[in-house]
Amino acid sequence: MIKHTWVQTLLRVVLGVIFMAHGISKFQMGLVNVEGWFSSIGVPGFMAYVAAIIELVGGAMLILGLFTRVVSALFVVLMLGAIVTVKLSVGLLGNNETAGYELDLALMMISVYLLAEGPGSLSVDRFIFKKRSVQ
Repeated sequence: MIKHTWVQTLLRVVLGVIFMAHGISKFQMGLVNVEGWFSSIGVPGFMAYVAAIIELVGGAMLILGLFTRVVSALFVVLMLGAIVTVKLSVGLLGNNETAGYELDLALMMISVYLLAEGPGSLSVDRFIFKKRSVQ
């Protein structure tokens, strides 16, 4: 039970840090530039803003364990969109120019796990909703 709690917490926090870093990166690049890139690959430009906010705010929320299942579901949708629109055509491992979808798939599967299992007992969700996490 203790191992499960720590593994769940580590997965949640590390996933949150990764997504938060990606969100910060989008803001640092300039959302207008990201919007242009999204448009160039056939994704509506406004989705750059949506993705950046979900990554940044959602990442912070995951670190805290706040609304973990909702954020995880958003991350699943985000990663599925990234795989289908950008990465699928270059394959799992990519090619000499572009990375494949292996990282996106791993991040999506961690999100699926958190969606199914919840945040664990070391989370704000547990204190707010006063529920014991399923172990």
